[in-house]
This record gives sequence, C-alpha cells and structure tokens, in this order.
Amino acid sequence: MSTRYRALVLDLDGTLITDAGTIHPRTLAALRALDARGVRVMIATGRSELGVAPVLAELAMDTPAIVYNGAGLFCPNERRLLEERLLSDRVVARCFDFAERSGLMTMIQVAGAKYAPHPRDEHEQSALRGLEGLRHVSFAELPREYVIRVTYFSDRHAGSGALAAEVEGAIAQPLHVTHFPLNALAPHRASALLVVDVQPPCRGKGEALRVLEERYGIAPEEVVAVGDADNDLPMLTAAGLGVAMQNAMPGVLAAARRVIGHNNSDTIAELAEELFGYASGEAGRH
Repeated sequence: MSTRYRALVLDLDGTLITDAGTIHPRTLAALRALDARGVRVMIATGRSELGVAPVLAELAMDTPAIVYNGAGLFCPNERRLLEERLLSDRVVARCFDFAERSGLMTMIQVAGAKYAPHPRDEHEQSALRGLEGLRHVSFAELPREYVIRVTYFSDRHAGSGALAAEVEGAIAQPLHVTHFPLNALAPHRASALLVVDVQPPCRGKGEALRVLEERYGIAPEEVVAVGDADNDLPMLTAAGLGVAMQNAMPGVLAAARRVIGHNNSDTIAELAEELFGYASGEAGRH
C-alpha cells in the first residue's frame, strides 16, 4: 500500500452510488479490501443518518460517517450520532419566519426523523417520496427544538444559488448553507425544484478531515477525497488529493486535482488499485 495516503473519503450520491442506487460490485470489493488492510474508508454525505445507514451496513465497516453535510457524525456500530450540531433557537425562529413569508415547502430534520407538511402538488410529493423517516404534520406541528437542518424547496427561483442567497439574507446568522437543483440526483432527473439546506456553522464535509486527524492521527495530506457536487468542495480542497467524478458539477471539475470516471462505472475500484495498492481479487482473500 502507498505510504502517502492512509484514508479515502467518499461522497455517496453521484460518487459511490450509481444512478440505480447501488454500489458497483468491484468497487464494494475494493473498499472492503482497503478496510481489511487498515485504510480508513469514510463516507461524507449530505444525507441524514437514516439515509446513510443502509450503505454503511452494506460496506460493513466501523469508521463513522459524516452526515448532514458536516453537522453530524454517525457511528454504524452504535447506530447513533457521535457528534450533533444544532441550529440555535434564533436561527430556527428566523427559518420559520422565512418559511411562512415565502410559502416554500419546508422540511425540518432532527436526529432520527424528518418532518414536513403534506405536499401540495405532485412536484412536492415526488421530491419528498422515499425520504427515510419522513413524517407529515401540519406546519404548526413542525418541531422547533433540537433541529439539525432546515430544508427549503422552490420552483420559482432562477437557480439554487439565488434561493440560497435569499435564505441567507433572511436568516442573517452564521450558517453552513448548501444548495443544488433537485434534478442533480438520479431519482429526480425530471424535477424543476431547487433545494437549500440550512445547517449549523461547521466545515461542511471538510469535517471528515478533522475527524480522521483527531480520531486516527491521519493528516489531511494523507487523505484522498472523492466527490461530484459543490457540497463536496470543502473536503476536496482540504484533502491531500481531491478527486472529481466525470459526472461532477463544473466547479468541482475545476477545483479537483484529478478527474476519474463516471459514478456508474467501477472507477473508484481502479483508483483504489492505483493509490492504495489494492489488487483485483484481493478482497476474496480477506
């Protein structure tokens, strides 16, 4: 194994996960082989702990995962959040004020659950379909305590950046805001909705580099990070090697030091072979 890199940090959607919602078999074998040899394979995702748990179960590794775009750290063995940042009461109040004024579909996420009003049209219904742990309640019943993330959905802004700017201006407090067109996700290619996630102040997915150094003594320059979307930039730019998928957003392609294949291919296995010395067939010997 290369002595230069000791950890591999992977985004999920558009990176490790194919458009069909699976992990390529060769990639899965490669990651398990790396883990068996002592390489730290860490997931860093915008998903909640509910959304990442099935993937971690398939990987069968014990390294905790960055969730909520850096606002949480989830342990697959203990099945709980080891770290959890919460939005302040002031921020939550301003988030609710903005939701009422704007009339945008709003989802509240707390540890272990998501809450949203009943969808008002087929677009909102499609956007919310399949979200793990989602409970539909009235707007008045949305939780206002222990909030990790507030999500807004819009179909009337010019782009997700414009929506994010409006949200940040309305809340006017320190935040970690991420945004994207919903059609960037494979199950929602036909959607016209834009999404903004409001999280507590943090380093975003760059928190993965902090966790690896604090828990395992792995320096940022010893980390390879792979992603495809703008919310991956904090980890790609902080890692020793930032890698973009071929299907990545333009800003990610520009910022990455290297570009590999499409998320529907076994390109991550090839990267593991090259950088960490994994050889095809090795997984079967562990």
